[in-house]
Amino acid sequence: MDEEEFKRFGKQIIDYMVEYRNTVSNKKVTPPDIKPHYLRPLLPSEAPMNPEKFEDIMKDFDTKVMEGMVHWLHPHFFSYLSSGDSYSSIIGDMLSDGIACVGFAWASCPACSELEVIMMDWIAKAFGLPEKFLCTSKNGSGALEGSASDAIMVVLLAARYNALEALKDEFHFKDEDKVKLLPKLVAYCSTESHSCVEKAAKLNLVKLRILPVNNEGYLEPEVLDKAMEEDEQKGLKPFFYSAILGSTKQGAFDRLNLLGPVIRKRPDYFWFHCDAAYAGNAFICPEMRPLMEGIEYVNSINVNPNKWLLTVFDASLLWVDDQMKLIKGMIVDPLYIHYLDTKFVDRRHWTIALSRRFRALKLWFLFRLHGISGLQKYIREDIEKARHFENLVREDKRFQVHNIVRCGIICFQLGNDDNLTQNLLTKLNVTHDIFLAPTTFKNKYCTVWKEIQKKATEVLVEAGVEPEPPMQSDSLTVRVPPEHFEKLNLHLADVAQVIIPDNH
Repeated sequence: MDEEEFKRFGKQIIDYMVEYRNTVSNKKVTPPDIKPHYLRPLLPSEAPMNPEKFEDIMKDFDTKVMEGMVHWLHPHFFSYLSSGDSYSSIIGDMLSDGIACVGFAWASCPACSELEVIMMDWIAKAFGLPEKFLCTSKNGSGALEGSASDAIMVVLLAARYNALEALKDEFHFKDEDKVKLLPKLVAYCSTESHSCVEKAAKLNLVKLRILPVNNEGYLEPEVLDKAMEEDEQKGLKPFFYSAILGSTKQGAFDRLNLLGPVIRKRPDYFWFHCDAAYAGNAFICPEMRPLMEGIEYVNSINVNPNKWLLTVFDASLLWVDDQMKLIKGMIVDPLYIHYLDTKFVDRRHWTIALSRRFRALKLWFLFRLHGISGLQKYIREDIEKARHFENLVREDKRFQVHNIVRCGIICFQLGNDDNLTQNLLTKLNVTHDIFLAPTTFKNKYCTVWKEIQKKATEVLVEAGVEPEPPMQSDSLTVRVPPEHFEKLNLHLADVAQVIIPDNH
């Protein structure tokens, strides 16, 4: 492909993307009649030997690949996680791809490294985070990770390293023998925590205790304190807790100000992390910051702008109050990389991967094109829509709201009955017009809510229940039994969320 072809094809791709986004609401949300491996018989079994025409490739893309697409930007897509994006961040990603730098070290691309730390400080200040997390502070700093899973994996690795180093001295072990202390380590999280905490613990080979939350969805400090005391009496060493601000299940918030004093009674190596992947974006609005009261206690926090701040995937912000404690267990400096002493802490030490994309560009364009005020307006409008939706659900007496609505997650249930709600979910999803199970693209509440009300009536009639007429208003927490939850992987965020029974 030469330069002229690149220009021509590039313009066609941009036009295609714009047209797709303008017409996505006319499509089915999920592909009907698609089975696993549908694409294999539609495409050749081997790569072409000779170049093919761009027009032929786009035709195949449009008629074959797109036939198997789930349309995350559809206004009736309420599943998995948010497809938060904007033209502003897309532009930054396009530039990153076009420049094609690999910013693993300052020397490999100074602008990539330096813009990243500048953006981390911009956003930390915009969120109202403590000064100790700023890259310009004495010890703290931040970096962009690929996802919240990456961020939590990295901080748990760091916590494990620091704990083993401290315990090595306590037990008078040689450096090469400290791995024998690994079975003594215990990490903690709550039942509201994302599954990536459990995965990180498995990969780190550490015990994880998942503790129950109260009726409001947060872990009471007495529960954590008791659990750690129990483990300490067994000779184990508590070393890590991952708090949650805005859980996936019901938008619950841990009380950092209550957990902090309990955790700070433990040894200095205890690592207090805060996962604010979704709801942390709301802290760009000052009125939402009381939800992170006690943030000064934590050692690290991650927030994903791609979940609720108009940023295309991938982008996960990770801040720590002491970057040397984070990276000293991961530093590897071969000569072919570390050939220039720049006094700059390379972000390759913050990740498992060596290579790094120029992710900061999309955030730079986003904040400059929207401004903090524009992003605040976006978040506030989303929260207002969620409150409106909550009112609509409460008006229809056939449904019950089960969570405290603070951001965009609303949990509700049909008829206080698992089977009715599951049947309702099935009726809605099999139409392929709605996909329930998180997105910030929720502009059409009325259509969605009326369809839910209509299907709810059908479900109640089929179950032999005399349905009450729905209220005349203008889009479910779906309560799914535990044995079905993992199989269905259902949850609604920003508009609705799966309700997990209390005994799960």
